[in-house]
Amino acid sequence: MVKVKLKPDYPWTKTNLLDFRFRGKWYGAIVLGLLLLLTSCSQPDLPKGIFTKVERVISGQTLEILDKTAKIPVLQQVRLAGIIAPDLKQDPWGTRAKQHLKQLSEGKKILLEADLTAKDRYGRISGYIWIDGILINEQLLKEGYVLAETSSIYRPVTSNFQTQYSQRFNYAQEYARLMGNGIWNPDKPMGLTPIEFRQQQP
Repeated sequence: MVKVKLKPDYPWTKTNLLDFRFRGKWYGAIVLGLLLLLTSCSQPDLPKGIFTKVERVISGQTLEILDKTAKIPVLQQVRLAGIIAPDLKQDPWGTRAKQHLKQLSEGKKILLEADLTAKDRYGRISGYIWIDGILINEQLLKEGYVLAETSSIYRPVTSNFQTQYSQRFNYAQEYARLMGNGIWNPDKPMGLTPIEFRQQQP
């Protein structure tokens, strides 16, 4: 049994210790799999957005598209909403998240569901990306490459746009945890959240 110490107020666990015991693992995974299926099917139509192409992947949660809405097309960074990826220096998880997002999306046509009214301090817009009907933000969570973002920790102000897929994301993350996927691998779990990791850097 491998235990990873996390602060009690983090959203992805209700206890101070993440317990990777596999008792009831498959039962829990089946239940969560059904919940994931139900929630993903609860929105039969794709959301409104713009079709564009991913020009470049910058990290496990940030990519670039070509914004053609301006008079002169420019590259625009998009931060995937609702998730937080390991820091690129957080080896090996940060690099793995980036490479997987690159494999899934770079050079591909996507449907971008974005909040175009606001940008973060890095000039990024926030968005959800869909490829062939799959919500990539959710897929990264399900496969254990990223963590679900909780507004109370990462953002002082929330909006309906930021939280509209919260339930789906929580189910996807719990599925990854039960299955031991990616950062939840019991043999080599990610011991620090991205914020904790950055706080420890000089």
